[in-house]
Amino acid sequence: MSLLNFQVLSSFMLSLAGLSFNRIHLLSALLCLEGMMLSLYLAFSLWALTLGATSFASAPMFLLTFSACEASTGLALLVATARTHGSDHLKTLNLLQC
Repeated sequence: MSLLNFQVLSSFMLSLAGLSFNRIHLLSALLCLEGMMLSLYLAFSLWALTLGATSFASAPMFLLTFSACEASTGLALLVATARTHGSDHLKTLNLLQC
């Protein structure tokens, strides 16, 4: 395993660990998800670059597009949650209440 692959894998695992263990604020969960998406973008870009295949060159751009859509949706949910519940603590959110 090369050093670059190890760095991409460790950044993904650190973001996943942050998402799993640090579940206090919605903003921190969204930042961990964004870190995971960016590490996947780097992994797909490096994979397409090392293979030299031009057919895989568009896959990282699609992933980056979906990541931007996910970030905007997450921020909209964060604003809506902060307005209705007064904070972004995940413990105050209850899916059973409408």
